[in-house]
Amino acid sequence: MRHRKMQYSSLTTEELIEVCSYSEEPDAWQEFVRRFHKLIASAIVRVAYSWSERRNTVIEDLVQDTYVKVCADNRRLLRQFKSRHPDAFYGMLKVTAGNVARDYFRAKDSGKRGSGLAALVDMDTAECIVPDEHTAGAKQIETEILMQQIDRVLLENCSARDRDIFWRHYRHGFTAEEIAAIFSYYPDTKGVESVLHRLRVLLAKALAQGQIRPDSEGISVPKSFIKGEGDR
Repeated sequence: MRHRKMQYSSLTTEELIEVCSYSEEPDAWQEFVRRFHKLIASAIVRVAYSWSERRNTVIEDLVQDTYVKVCADNRRLLRQFKSRHPDAFYGMLKVTAGNVARDYFRAKDSGKRGSGLAALVDMDTAECIVPDEHTAGAKQIETEILMQQIDRVLLENCSARDRDIFWRHYRHGFTAEEIAAIFSYYPDTKGVESVLHRLRVLLAKALAQGQIRPDSEGISVPKSFIKGEGDR
């Protein structure tokens, strides 16, 4: 048993990911936890503290939620990962853990855990627009309608891959570099940036043509959905 553990401890990150992608071998996963637990916990603690949450029980639950996400769909996240630079997996895992925590706190704050639509992130200001208690229901419905309108335009005008790239970037916070590094069937960083630019142009036209209709002063299309930092 010790010999097998020593074998796993001598694997590179890429080799360990490969083993864990297709195996439930306890020793391999024990090595996975040993290597990455601190990274996952640290990412969650940073997010939790920003929400004034310091209870260890909550943080531990979010760490476990992150492992569940990594193992979901027969470990799909690991199976589709492809390293494009030495620290790519660490970056992806850090983003994944942070998103698990942010999704939890946003959903908790909105009073509807797991909805994923109760708060709209303005990517230009990194400010979460959360309706007050008197208008929460109406604003939540309007937000959901707006996101459905955006998604409908994407569904009708782009491939499933490009739509996935768009939402990974704007809903889950992945950078173009991280998206390119995670999945082998995605383009390189410049290719991802090109996809995002093309979809922003598409949404700008849809907005101008009335296909996307924000109906509330408190619910608006984030500027970066239609204009990126590099656009002029």
